[in-house]
Amino acid sequence: MVKRFLPLILLTIAGFTFNTSELTPIGLLSDIATDFGVTEAHAGLLITIYAWVVACLSLPLMLWCARMDFRRLLLYVVALFFVSHIGSVLSIGFWTLMLSRIGVATAHSLFWSIAPTMAVAVSPDGRRSTALSALVAGGGVALVIGLPLGRVLGLLAGWRVTLGFLGLLSFLILIGLYFFFPRIARSGQDESRGRMLKDILKSRPLLMVYFITAVIVTGHYTGYSYIEPFMDSILHIEAKAITFTLCLFGIAGLAGSFLMTRYFPRHPRFIISAACISLPVIMLFLLPGARLGLVALSLICVLWGLAITVYNIAFQNEIIVLSPHNSAVAMSIYSGIFNLGIGAGAFAGGIVCEHGMMADIGYVGGTIALAAALFALFCYLPARSYKE
Repeated sequence: MVKRFLPLILLTIAGFTFNTSELTPIGLLSDIATDFGVTEAHAGLLITIYAWVVACLSLPLMLWCARMDFRRLLLYVVALFFVSHIGSVLSIGFWTLMLSRIGVATAHSLFWSIAPTMAVAVSPDGRRSTALSALVAGGGVALVIGLPLGRVLGLLAGWRVTLGFLGLLSFLILIGLYFFFPRIARSGQDESRGRMLKDILKSRPLLMVYFITAVIVTGHYTGYSYIEPFMDSILHIEAKAITFTLCLFGIAGLAGSFLMTRYFPRHPRFIISAACISLPVIMLFLLPGARLGLVALSLICVLWGLAITVYNIAFQNEIIVLSPHNSAVAMSIYSGIFNLGIGAGAFAGGIVCEHGMMADIGYVGGTIALAAALFALFCYLPARSYKE
């Protein structure tokens, strides 16, 4: 039984590792800034440039590698991830760290382009939503365990130790994938790259998904990228309380993965609607909740983590449904646009912080996300038909 699920388990652990690495600068932003003598907004460029590299490279790299054996490609990607983390540990300045993070981002751009399609392909019973939920659960565990543990480890021993541990974990994953991950047959693999891209760009629903994702993720990361300094500046709480609150965010993400496995196949329209509208509403209550105290802010973070996880799984499922034969290329565009939103959000949040408006990141991010939510409710969902 375990052997049947082992490839999916390895992908899920890899997803945890990749997401933990991406999130690490968020939990240790202040320490990285202090170590290199830069401002928190300047250190936030690690998040912005990482995301924009993923956004720019996801589609070109996926098109370039579209005919490559996915198993071999996965091994190359994890190997690059490992080598880049060694470079991060050995970095001698802010820009050498940035260079190594660009290497990590390059690996990230390919991993999340192919991982959802591979997860569906190796799922024992071909259950798409279950496989996707398991994969995204790896990202949820990154929020629950990876980000808080990485933060604690970084506070105790330095952020380099956190990145070194992630490099070691990726090396172990590489060994496991080499010995236990199967080859995967892919539909549509003989199509030309131009035809793949043309078919995707002709799909109006797919284009709408990409637009909604770009805007709503920008709003989300406008607030989330600076949640650590936000909590510190508004509540003036201890580091362990911030870690605990970030952990709650991730626990909610795991709950979201479970709920999606159970209910999404039966109620897709309702769940997509709820996820889209709840994200901006929750963010607009970020500052009022923080002023009420840690308990209220923790509750907001729980709802926030639940909403963004449900959104991510739902729209990955939409990508695979809308582009069943070119899902890897379609997913690479989704991954690129998602990370474009991360970079834009981190950049917008940095501008807000630089102008002394740290307290208002929830209002700014929530307003951006609200525009996407309204578009989803009144333009995208009416054009989609679901069997419920």
